Amino acid sequence: MIIIISPAKTIVNDLPCSTDHSTDPVFEHEANKLASYMKQYTTSDLIELMGISQKLAILNYERFQSWDRSDTEKLKAICAFKGEVFNGLKGWEFTEKELEYAQNHLRILSGLFGILKPLDTIKPYRLEMGTEMDFGSLYEFWGDKITNEINAQIAATGGPVINLASKEYYRALNPQKLNAPVITPDFKDLKNGSYKIIAIYAKKARGLMSRFILKNKLTDPEDLKAFNEEGYYFNGHLSTAENPVFTREN
Repeated sequence: MIIIISPAKTIVNDLPCSTDHSTDPVFEHEANKLASYMKQYTTSDLIELMGISQKLAILNYERFQSWDRSDTEKLKAICAFKGEVFNGLKGWEFTEKELEYAQNHLRILSGLFGILKPLDTIKPYRLEMGTEMDFGSLYEFWGDKITNEINAQIAATGGPVINLASKEYYRALNPQKLNAPVITPDFKDLKNGSYKIIAIYAKKARGLMSRFILKNKLTDPEDLKAFNEEGYYFNGHLSTAENPVFTREN
């Protein structure tokens, strides 16, 4: 299986990682090109471009102005992102062997780096995939590069692709060109008498599902049905083969 997830907006440097091994992003050249392009934006430009506060704009302006991938202050992706998905994944708790396994089966989509392996080194940044740049969208910039890279990993380890990314990031892929079926789990909570996707809960559940797959080294999509973390359970009435649905009532 190949799991794809979205990155988080927040990046930290205080989480442990159980290995000294690290790798370089496959699209480092493209990331450096985008970072160099971002240097032309003022803080006011970033506020408008990203819809962020002045404080965040200043922070990210300084990040891009000082961008240098040759320095040593780089963080392993799986232990650097901080958000609901990664709170569910808890990559900082993985053993060295579990991280090695995740390296072959988990991919983090990224507006700046395109696609990241768990142990790829990154620097703090903010550039969401849906950002519309002066030269066009990041979807246009990346084209089929991300899809082709996932196909290379499918050839190495096999499919299917378990899509646990947000819609914004999944749009960076071309599913018709993937050499494996795509399975997209959904997570719904009971609210006002019906099951609904509640974003903050669904994000964490995607991380929990990623952790469940990696910890148990799942290879058969049928085994996803055994997922029962934090009150979620497989709901066969709402599910299809391509879209298994997990619900909870509390």
